[in-house]
Amino acid sequence: MKLTMASSSSSYFLLFAAILAASSWQAMASDPSPLQDFCVADNSSRVLVNGFVCKDPKVVTAEDFFMAAKLDMPRDTKISKVGSNVTLINVMKLPGLNTLGISLARIDYAPLGENPPHTHPRATEILTVLEGTLYVGFVTSNTDNKLFSKVLNKGDVFVFPQGLIHFQFNPNPYKPAIAIAALSSQNPGAITIANAVFGSKPMISDDVLAKAFQVEKKTVDWLQAQFWADNHN
Repeated sequence: MKLTMASSSSSYFLLFAAILAASSWQAMASDPSPLQDFCVADNSSRVLVNGFVCKDPKVVTAEDFFMAAKLDMPRDTKISKVGSNVTLINVMKLPGLNTLGISLARIDYAPLGENPPHTHPRATEILTVLEGTLYVGFVTSNTDNKLFSKVLNKGDVFVFPQGLIHFQFNPNPYKPAIAIAALSSQNPGAITIANAVFGSKPMISDDVLAKAFQVEKKTVDWLQAQFWADNHN
């Protein structure tokens, strides 16, 4: 009887430990770690998974890890109302990034242009200024909502923690700026705050937004009537 009880207790302990380990893994997980050398995304597969199905390694070539992205070439910042152009290289453009937990972006800023307040739900970002000057910052979560900001010059680096609202602004009225950002996900995602709140489809009720922002409905209606363009390419 004692042996049975001890065995039962041991089984319960192992089960509890397994559940705890599984829940801890889920809590810490972001992009899954690769279980082989690479898992090139098979964009032709119709199988739906969290990420992308692996291409058969036997048919993978160097081209799967290469993209002639021309990141040395300036981008057009006039096509965006906010005066910036984000060129993102993620797993959708470069299949070899699948399961590797990283992506890259070149960001061009017009004079007085900005990459407006936004978040990356699945990635931390590290930004390096290549040319010009940028005023950057991020805001912590409720209830502090503390702003951490800095003016960056050529060669400076700044980190934006995962999921926090952040921005970059070129304060120079005469010269453009350029930055390169590395992000800790093959598909970091981007939620531009103004676009999401005032440009959602279908629109959020103006009753909700008027109450949330403590403004009149006509102000909300005017904001929702604007063309909320995306600066990502």
